[in-house]
Amino acid sequence: MDQLQTLMNTIGGPINAILLVLSLVASTLILAKLWQFFRQGSGSRQRIDATFARITSGEQSQALLMTRNHPSPCLSLIGKFLELRKTPALSVAALREETLRLARLEVAKLTQGLRPLEVIANIAPLLGLFGTVLGMIEAFQAMEAAGSQVDPAVLSGGIWQALLTTAAGLAVAIPVSMIHSALERKAELQTSELQDVIDRLFFLQSTQQNTDAADAPTCELAAQRA
Repeated sequence: MDQLQTLMNTIGGPINAILLVLSLVASTLILAKLWQFFRQGSGSRQRIDATFARITSGEQSQALLMTRNHPSPCLSLIGKFLELRKTPALSVAALREETLRLARLEVAKLTQGLRPLEVIANIAPLLGLFGTVLGMIEAFQAMEAAGSQVDPAVLSGGIWQALLTTAAGLAVAIPVSMIHSALERKAELQTSELQDVIDRLFFLQSTQQNTDAADAPTCELAAQRA
């Protein structure tokens, strides 16, 4: 117990210990999200364009192979779309609904972990202020107990320790808030890319259906002439 009390005093009290834990949690989440976005964005734009080129040229199997074993949410969605399109009884409306559902799942993966970062950025300065208020209360209680024999050094030491929690709270909140905003913007860009991919997929779907519909009467007319 004495060792725990000594540790708490060393780091500036229990509030600073909580802030230290929050900073470790935030650092872990940030590193995980950075690694996720790095893996997803590595060469994905060129691969997406190449996959659409395959789909446009009618090479569905090759396009499906290009979407496999890649962490990009856009490529994953394209692959699932191509698999769904193989189902003969699936209407275009049902295909769109299922594609949108799968896209929402990908968006949920993109935003996973961002809410805890936002919470940490919001509560860290409040915790720091709370620690400062508690520290000031303790300092003035000590001054009252000392009566007329107040040691200014002890009082200033208590106030310094109290203000330290505010500084610690801001030191955690400011970088976490900035990085959270950057990661949130990255997730928004990825979401926009998913929407663009969905639009391109269904544009190609409608184009190919119109081509098939136009070819059908031509084939029937050729058969009649034969």
